[in-house]
Amino acid sequence: MGFFSRTDVIHMILNSGPMVQFILFLLLSLSVVSWAIVFTKYTYFKKAQKESNRFIDVFWKSSDLTSVLKEAKNMRFSPVARTFRVGYREWARSYKVTSKKSSADIGSGIQARQTKNVTVNNVNRALKRSVNVELTRLNRLLAFLATTGNTAPFIGLFGTVWGIMNAFHGIGIKGSANLATVAPGISEALIATAAGLAAAIPAVVAFNYFTNRIGMMESELSNFSTDFLSLIERNTAMSL
Repeated sequence: MGFFSRTDVIHMILNSGPMVQFILFLLLSLSVVSWAIVFTKYTYFKKAQKESNRFIDVFWKSSDLTSVLKEAKNMRFSPVARTFRVGYREWARSYKVTSKKSSADIGSGIQARQTKNVTVNNVNRALKRSVNVELTRLNRLLAFLATTGNTAPFIGLFGTVWGIMNAFHGIGIKGSANLATVAPGISEALIATAAGLAAAIPAVVAFNYFTNRIGMMESELSNFSTDFLSLIERNTAMSL
């Protein structure tokens, strides 16, 4: 008949050799972990994008960075909000240091520009470090999806080859090579290849999807860092 029923598949798995069963168990484990990562990362990315959009809206509508900071502290999932907090803290620290200097210490406009450049450079370095941290956080666990997508088909193929070897070994012992003897062993062995593809395909699709989302968020972080740094540069120049 056309397709195998669920009972037929379970029967073939239970009657396959120990090595094929081990391969199937390994592929099942990879698939379960991959799906857990997919659901976890999808939920995280959805919350992160939602909060980032809300934060950027608040950032551009507000003229007071202190009020923006209060909003950012409530956005735990947004990479942009976390980057803003890092940049703001560095700017506040640098501004506190420069504000302690008297007007006589600041002296000429050249020294004022040097002070401004130091502050801006410190904030720029802090933003770059924060962006790298956020990208590392976003890429976390994706290596497992890539590994599953690359290795699962080969693991399944190994199980198939092993099962076919055992099937032909059984044929040699029995001395019979008719279809009724060959077909069951080969069909049992091919389950490993099917399981490998079933584990690999969703992992590859999810990896490509998340990689694309990370690329978009990286561009968003880069654009925000540039805009925020320009704002800090203007505020610092006005305060000196």
